[in-house]
Amino acid sequence: MWTKQYNSQNRQPKMRNKIFLPEWTPCDAILMALPNEETDWNYILTQAWAQYREIIEKITRCGIKIVLLCRDVKEAEKVLEGINQNNIFFVETDFNDTWTRDYGPLTILKHGDLRVLDFGFNAWGLKFAADKDNLINRTLNRKSVITKGIYRNESAFILEGGSVDTDGEGTILTTTKCLCSPNRNGGLSKTEATEKLKQHLGAEHVLMLDYGALIGDDTDSHIDTLARMAHENTIVFTGCRNIEDPQFEELLKMRAQLSMFRNIHGEPFNLVELPLPDPVFDDEANRLPATYANYLVTDRYVFMPTYNQPDNDRLAMQTIRIPFPDHEIIGIDCRALLWQHGSLHCATMQLPKGVLAI
Repeated sequence: MWTKQYNSQNRQPKMRNKIFLPEWTPCDAILMALPNEETDWNYILTQAWAQYREIIEKITRCGIKIVLLCRDVKEAEKVLEGINQNNIFFVETDFNDTWTRDYGPLTILKHGDLRVLDFGFNAWGLKFAADKDNLINRTLNRKSVITKGIYRNESAFILEGGSVDTDGEGTILTTTKCLCSPNRNGGLSKTEATEKLKQHLGAEHVLMLDYGALIGDDTDSHIDTLARMAHENTIVFTGCRNIEDPQFEELLKMRAQLSMFRNIHGEPFNLVELPLPDPVFDDEANRLPATYANYLVTDRYVFMPTYNQPDNDRLAMQTIRIPFPDHEIIGIDCRALLWQHGSLHCATMQLPKGVLAI
């Protein structure tokens, strides 16, 4: 069955032959990777394990399965002792880091058939080692975790999952700084990057933010830290109301550009502003990239990162009900994830229905 979208002139359904599935598509499972002593989590491994336990426990409690990459299954089972492991499928393999959002597979429908796309990953523009992470999707396919015949090797194009977001209707939201990075695909122009998204993901309308950045973010402004697409022609974005905050001007420019964006029909978006968390610092007084935009959506739940900031956390969870009124909002304290400069969305990747063979 082909996916339909509305024609921008007469709003009549038209057939589309390729679509990048939105995050709220019903999923088989969430892909995660458990920290181990060989990863950058080794200096706070106990805290990291506690963090991942909480995330996994809250997701599986909702009846959602976890595909968990781990270096050693017995170690992983011990770390997760006390959690109902019936909804956890362990995949023993090695990896450099645990940010499955960026090296996990992206899923499209092509002529109504699922395709799992394995893009190249070079650790956010050659910043870190990525040789093992870049093999994960091939490993999942080789181990028959992924349904036979739907895997596609797209590794010639460097693309991270956290750098693109979609409404599932042909529009993709991304950032210039990331997609046009010289260390990813040799420095594509905006036009060239747009054509790549059309070619690989079936984009018909690409919105590329030129502004927006968080202090401490080493992804080159991933869209999932800044602005997210949602139901009913809505974009949820990270705001900043404190004029003294060094991020104020950049995020203000981003907001202005968002207000100028138009959807595939030429209409403005409904903009929903998330609060900016109060500054969070590491032990060396470096600011960490805390953001509420790094939430995970499924067809029934929104898993929201919180940062032990009761007023901000409460406001963020209330705000996300605006674009997702029928979803249950579940907060997860993600302060430990910040220590490796990520948050909840970065640590998870949804695998839509039909992707898993297990």
